[in-house]
Amino acid sequence: QSQLSQALNGLSDRAKEAKEFLVQLRNMVQQIQENSVEFEACLVAQCDALIDALNRRKAQLLSRVNKEHEHKLKVVRDQISHCTVKLRQTTGLMEYCLEVIKENDPSGFLQISDALIRRVHLTEDQWGKGTLTPRMTTDFDLNLDNAPLLQSIHQLDFVQMKVSSPVPAPPILQLEECCTHNNSATLSWKQPPLSTVQVEGYILELDDGNGGQFREVYVGKETMCTVDGLHFNSTYSARVKAFNKTGVSPYSKTLVLQTSEDTQSEEQTLPFPVPLERSQLRRMSPFSSTLNLQPSFPGRSYFELRSSAHQLSLHSSLQSLNSAVDIKKMVAVAWFSFDPASAHADIIFSNDNLTVTCNSYDDRVVLGKTGFSKGLHYWELSIDRYDNHPDPAFGVARIDVLKDAMLGKDDKAWAMYVDNNRSWFMHNNSHTNRTEGGITKGATVGVLLDLTRRTLTFSINEDQQGPVAFENLEGLFFPAVSLNRNVQVRALTVLHSSVP
Repeated sequence: QSQLSQALNGLSDRAKEAKEFLVQLRNMVQQIQENSVEFEACLVAQCDALIDALNRRKAQLLSRVNKEHEHKLKVVRDQISHCTVKLRQTTGLMEYCLEVIKENDPSGFLQISDALIRRVHLTEDQWGKGTLTPRMTTDFDLNLDNAPLLQSIHQLDFVQMKVSSPVPAPPILQLEECCTHNNSATLSWKQPPLSTVQVEGYILELDDGNGGQFREVYVGKETMCTVDGLHFNSTYSARVKAFNKTGVSPYSKTLVLQTSEDTQSEEQTLPFPVPLERSQLRRMSPFSSTLNLQPSFPGRSYFELRSSAHQLSLHSSLQSLNSAVDIKKMVAVAWFSFDPASAHADIIFSNDNLTVTCNSYDDRVVLGKTGFSKGLHYWELSIDRYDNHPDPAFGVARIDVLKDAMLGKDDKAWAMYVDNNRSWFMHNNSHTNRTEGGITKGATVGVLLDLTRRTLTFSINEDQQGPVAFENLEGLFFPAVSLNRNVQVRALTVLHSSVP
């Protein structure tokens, strides 16, 4: 019995280990599925980037062909015009000489013959060598050498990520989980999907909020960190790197984010640098767990993402907003909803204060909860209901703007008001820049507030509406809307492509 009991104990241990191993294998199945989705999304993004680059290059090459085409036509047309004039002059001289030859008066002929002979010789010399030779060929001397690119495409394949040096790869910031709230900032990151190098920990660095040197605010194994005690209304740059026994990885891309405006005294904030004990680690729900499937972030402001070497371009589908501002890569680091506390009493709120309408036929104003005084901000508003062709207004305003009149009627608001056919810009009750093109149900109005350039620009369905609306903006601005009961607006900001 004792021997059998001992044998059973050993077998029981093996059975327990087997159960734990099965749990591990089942977890591996789930992890493989998740990694597969992530890897496929990464592959699609990389291929789409190649296709976008090829399409852009195609457009550039077509532009060069068109320029060559126009140049050739201009040269040939100029030569046709020049030759036509000379031929007309030559023909006229020939006809005149033939008439002179018919002259019966010898003395009259002798008086003009020498001059005519010189003129004929001079005209003949003007038709000298090269005059009757085309100045331009009809061939296009542009040969596209696509063989190397085709060969590269055919050779495009997966490579085993074998790093000669086992130093970790730069971490990737989880943009959908990075945010600021009041005077705290939450950063989240991960290793690249194809990285197989062991990571022992991470080092998170922030600057001082004034463009100064970076300083360590967290060192550890976690991949998410919330840093409290930052200054209000300040712009911080953050970056992270990984380390193991071999060494330290390069830095991630630098993320620029801005803390909220302080509505009270800023004496409550702590001076920088933030002590490590203040760098509280806490998990939080991300803005969206389905970024690759439905990359939509309701009512959030988007701030600038920069690399350490150069500023990345912003979102390509919104390039039409401003040729000087390319909105290709943006990152959600703050969010806002509409503010019932400061709105007119007639405003009706729903959808967690992201949707607003009105119970009055008169225009009423509602503001966003978050104010901006520096940085680059973009948000969109969806027209969920539009009856009887009203003219709602969209833009920015001071906190003490008039709430019982159309946005822009006083000097505390800068707005675009729009109906179903056209729009105008309005500030201090002055209307400017009438532009054709209006809104309907389902339309999207975009607002681009660039406090670096101090400009305000509007778009409808991602196409810029009119020129730059306002310039020389300075101070604290809140997102603002005015509308009546015929309109319902929903805060909706869409990130059209993932950020590498």
